[in-house]
Amino acid sequence: MSEYDSNPFVDPVDVNPFQDASVTQATKGIEHVGEFNPFSAGEMALHSDVTIPISQPAVLQASMEPSSVQATAAAAQATLLKQQEELEKKAAELDRKEQELKNIASRAGLPGSRENNWPPLPKFFPVNPCFYQDFDEDIPEEYRKICRRMYYLWMFHCATLFLNILACLSYFTADAQYGVDFGLSILWFILFTPVSFVCWYRPVYKAFRSDSSFSFFFFFFVFFFQVAVYIIQTVGIPKWGNSGWIAAISMIRSNIAVAVVMMVVAGFFTVNAVLGVILLKMVHSKYRRTGASFTKAQQEFTVGVLTNGAFQSAATSAATTAAQGAFQRHP
Repeated sequence: MSEYDSNPFVDPVDVNPFQDASVTQATKGIEHVGEFNPFSAGEMALHSDVTIPISQPAVLQASMEPSSVQATAAAAQATLLKQQEELEKKAAELDRKEQELKNIASRAGLPGSRENNWPPLPKFFPVNPCFYQDFDEDIPEEYRKICRRMYYLWMFHCATLFLNILACLSYFTADAQYGVDFGLSILWFILFTPVSFVCWYRPVYKAFRSDSSFSFFFFFFVFFFQVAVYIIQTVGIPKWGNSGWIAAISMIRSNIAVAVVMMVVAGFFTVNAVLGVILLKMVHSKYRRTGASFTKAQQEFTVGVLTNGAFQSAATSAATTAAQGAFQRHP
């Protein structure tokens, strides 16, 4: 019972593991080593002159290498400059393409591609310009000179018609029976000035601008009659509204001053006729170099008619009317 009376929480035998015979025999040859205290006075005095290096942060190390920083900045700057040059090249290329598209649209006469500038009217004028005209932009260099000459011929034609009014007025004052010439001269000036611009000058301008075969043929057809009219005006048949040579010579015996004025205008009509024949030949020679043909003119006319809005609406209305009539006939 004695073993049950002992305290179970107390070791019955205090055993020291270092008192084991095998342990003490192994440690007999080892000298006594004192307890090491790094913070003791002796250790502190021994290591007082030793400096322990402190590792510096990467940011400070980078700041201590300026050559590498400058190289990195130079590389970044070079990259930015290269990108800027590429962007500038792309912008210049886009501007060039945009200008080319504008030129193509302007030569094609697309609506809204450019603002009309002819006739050159002041901004406060209630009527706006009706046409666009720019020889340097629209007309190729090889046709530019002949096109300008046609424009100068048209202006000379208008000036001659205006002087014809003054000559016929003096003709009428010298002899009252020639009042009809004065009235017709006013009519010719009002009628032929815009009609000549639209019917033969603008077609030749469009022909040289877009190399249009239809415009060339239209110009030849109309301008041939214009040259014939110049010849009739030069002849000066009385009571036709023209101060030509016949009418001027007939006034020499009656009034020499009026005859001189009429002869000057007759000379203007003669110059118109001569220039008209010369320029007609010049335009025809240029036309033969452009590669235009009657077949192309027919194709351009067909395409122009079929794409015309007025023609399409008229054809639609005609077809609708015909269909309605057919249904009414056969209910």
